[in-house]
Amino acid sequence: MAVRHQLIRSEPSAVWAVLEDPSRYADWVVGTDCSAPREGSWPEVGSSLTYTVRVGPKEFRGHTVVRRYQPPRWLELEAHSGPFGTARIAFDIRSWGDETLVIVDEHPLRGFAGAFHNLVIDAFLQVRHRDMLGRLAYVVERESAASAGRSTAARSTRHRPSASDGRDTWP
Repeated sequence: MAVRHQLIRSEPSAVWAVLEDPSRYADWVVGTDCSAPREGSWPEVGSSLTYTVRVGPKEFRGHTVVRRYQPPRWLELEAHSGPFGTARIAFDIRSWGDETLVIVDEHPLRGFAGAFHNLVIDAFLQVRHRDMLGRLAYVVERESAASAGRSTAARSTRHRPSASDGRDTWP
């Protein structure tokens, strides 16, 4: 079982905004080239998304099903990777002051990976999760900063007092 965590410098709602968008998984899930909704209304329980992984000229497709969805705390997925089997991927989203602690726990369930689960697979998952959580943090923090910049600019424009001659009252 591979468990890893990442502190993200944004509120949990910003993390959820990315997790709840099935077309965004390719932005932060390592190895994923593209993703799209498949069935249901993501991320409701039972809904799914498809994803594509490219390795050189080869392309592999899989899908991921939501098994547990309890915002603002839990999202559990089952990723289906064809002959490699399935894996359970659980996200635990915790408010941590003004930030968010994301804990991911993944382990193989079925198929080849489930039957031959060992320390080598766990080591691979640790490296993958480090990169995945780093990418998730980057996406969330970048969007939060952009959003904060837009709202700050809008506030400063909307609420700027003016002198009677039309000039700003501050530099």
